[in-house]
Amino acid sequence: MSDETQQAMPTPTGGLNAYLQVDGAIKAAEFYGRAFDATEVYAVPADEQGRTMHIHLHVNGSSLMLGDAYPEHGHPHEPAQGYVLQLHLSHDDIDSWWQRAVDAGCEVTVPLQVMFWGDRWGQLRDPFGVVWAMNAPAS
Repeated sequence: MSDETQQAMPTPTGGLNAYLQVDGAIKAAEFYGRAFDATEVYAVPADEQGRTMHIHLHVNGSSLMLGDAYPEHGHPHEPAQGYVLQLHLSHDDIDSWWQRAVDAGCEVTVPLQVMFWGDRWGQLRDPFGVVWAMNAPAS
């Protein structure tokens, strides 16, 4: 692709952005659209193996970046572990966000409930192994 036809990368939203390496970034981006109302704002075209090095999504007002593993370039796939992506929502929105994620295929790992700190919170795992939590004021 020449410089004249290359789309400019959009500016990330927020001050800190998660960058996920998943097995199947294009499929993950499509899934995040269904589960978390993600909007794709930029994507590097897939290579001959169907991988992409970069997809930029907007989710709930923030940027989320993802790409495939490239073991031949020193970036092998490693399963997601040790972190949670948390969506901060309003008390009016959390139930619809939760249900959309479950309906799309997320596994409930901690049911949505009022927690000891007073907010409604629950945790899900998506089909790519990424753990998501949702948090909102109880009322």
